[in-house]
Amino acid sequence: MREQELIVYRNFEDGELLHDMAWLMAHYNDEYYNREDMSTLFYDCIHRLIELAGHYGFHGNLWHCYLANLLVNNENSYSCGCEIRGEIEGSINEAVLHDIVIFKEFYDYDFADIMQVLGVPEFSMITDYQSSSRESKVYNARICARICELAEKFCADHTPEEMKATLTQFYKEYGVGKFGLHKSFRVTHDEGGVHIVPILNIAHVKLDDLVGYEIPKKKLTDNTDAFVAGKKANNCLLFGDAGTGKSSCIKAIANEYYGKGLRIIEIYKHQFTDLNEVISQIKNRNYKFIIYMDDLSFEEFEIEYKYLKAVIEGGLEKKPENILIYATSNRRHLIRENYSDKEEIRQDMHTGDTVQEKLSLVYRFGVTIYFGAPNKKQFQEIVTTLAERNGVTMPTEQLLLEANKWELSHGGLTGRSAQQFIDYISALEEV
Repeated sequence: MREQELIVYRNFEDGELLHDMAWLMAHYNDEYYNREDMSTLFYDCIHRLIELAGHYGFHGNLWHCYLANLLVNNENSYSCGCEIRGEIEGSINEAVLHDIVIFKEFYDYDFADIMQVLGVPEFSMITDYQSSSRESKVYNARICARICELAEKFCADHTPEEMKATLTQFYKEYGVGKFGLHKSFRVTHDEGGVHIVPILNIAHVKLDDLVGYEIPKKKLTDNTDAFVAGKKANNCLLFGDAGTGKSSCIKAIANEYYGKGLRIIEIYKHQFTDLNEVISQIKNRNYKFIIYMDDLSFEEFEIEYKYLKAVIEGGLEKKPENILIYATSNRRHLIRENYSDKEEIRQDMHTGDTVQEKLSLVYRFGVTIYFGAPNKKQFQEIVTTLAERNGVTMPTEQLLLEANKWELSHGGLTGRSAQQFIDYISALEEV
């Protein structure tokens, strides 16, 4: 087989298995090589395919799933050019078609003869493999299903041109590599540098799940709609009382705008020194990225906010148009302020400068959205709505009485305490 002739699709992460399978296809009937050694290698390939099934959650024809996974994860000039936007022009298409011809040969290969010659009938089990229900270590069920479905679509493609079109459509709808397959990410830093790592299990929250707060949600979605549509949009600060749904809104944004090419990267205060490297890794991609900072606030002795100011706005390099910063905080002005900042007598000779320095970070967020704690009536509306959604059967009068008792010892009148109360009641009713 011709895997060495690939032009665009090279340097696969799990490419050793492809190389071994290609070698077996080319030499299994060659008397020069020891038949027993080749059978051993074939069994080893079966082992690796089954391990990949457990690792990724694949099912059906594991060989086809493996090939599809190689194609959707290989970030090259063609796949990155097509992500979110679709087919691109140029000679690259001819080079890609050359590679797809080779992949289709792999895809359509009939293993009947090699199974008989090498005496390895067990290979047939990987053509209709039933995976366990356990979640994979790499992909969630949604991503795994997407790749398995792509592998099945390739079966319906009769020509390399059709297979290339199917793959290109996949890139347009979802993207390529980790950014194409995952919604949200975190940042890690080791001896190898700064890495953007997928978050495998993000809560499936929708904005409609957050009861009330229609005006704040509308303000947030308006800004996000403009961003994903390529229009002017602002960095966004969600501030207010604890437990009012600020972080839940960001999770909902990640879920609801994924199909429009939006990705969320969570970064913590101690990682602000890595921000420039993170931005350099994503600024030339076709996705829209929100860099998300949860519970953002600074004490007087913490100076990371000075670095963040320059990154958001103020450095020489223009902030890429495909990146915004969303943050949540319980503090309106993010940085602790003291009454001494406004006293008439203080050691600082330029008091106005001191105040402006502390406010300058929040001014870099063009949109600020307030999330206030609900009053008693609003809290009860949240409780009754959540109870209905969760199938709670307790009479309303008793439900509200118990909810009032609950909030007194569980954080007060907040959406979070209401949700915790409903979770508690639901568990009791299931017993």
